[in-house]
Amino acid sequence: ALGQEVRNIEVEIPGRGWRRKRDILILGAHYDSVDCPAANDNGSGVAGVLEAARRFAGSRFRRTVRLVFFVNEEPPFYKSADMGSVRYARRCRERGEKVMVINLETIGCYYSGAGSQQYPVHKWINRVRRWLPREGNFVVFTGDVRSARLTYQLYRRFKRRATFPALWFPSPRGLTGPDMSDHWSFWQEGYRGVMVTDTAFMRYPFYHTAQDLPAKMNFPAMARVVSGVIEAAADLAGR
Repeated sequence: ALGQEVRNIEVEIPGRGWRRKRDILILGAHYDSVDCPAANDNGSGVAGVLEAARRFAGSRFRRTVRLVFFVNEEPPFYKSADMGSVRYARRCRERGEKVMVINLETIGCYYSGAGSQQYPVHKWINRVRRWLPREGNFVVFTGDVRSARLTYQLYRRFKRRATFPALWFPSPRGLTGPDMSDHWSFWQEGYRGVMVTDTAFMRYPFYHTAQDLPAKMNFPAMARVVSGVIEAAADLAGR
């Protein structure tokens, strides 16, 4: 990419269930950034995957589990052939692998106070806007229509494991926001993929700025989200 060698980083825990070990659950996050401190986008997601690695050390699951750090998610590579997750998803398809993806993207910002949460402009959003939370104190599980069942399964397992406000959102075609990260690359290859997010610029005013600093993040809330997602992912992988 731009004359430099860059890499995705992957750790695999082979599955032990004879029927399920060829099924692969990917828990991932992008580790590159725009020209800013990138504490929330996406140091928060990277921290979540690192914590999963710590908790999963020595564990085995019925499904194969991969912990993946993707490169080149940010511009100028975003949604291009050099995006790390695009290369990775294409390789999965070429190998005939059966994968599903949980992508941690910008998960460290949680605000109380009415009006702290914004939403995209879309006809589907407009129909339900009156029922959507106005406080940015929740985490979102979102995927495309093909991924709706996986999105709901992850959300339900999260709610059983964590006492934390959350929404699940099957995204209609053409809605900007739910498609803006590495899970999108897997959608292009026909795989199911879910993004876990605090909604980024829909509530976080420091997105892609020099103020994207640790001091702007809500670490107690983020820790609860990460713990719940890890437990939900372990459930899906088959403890």
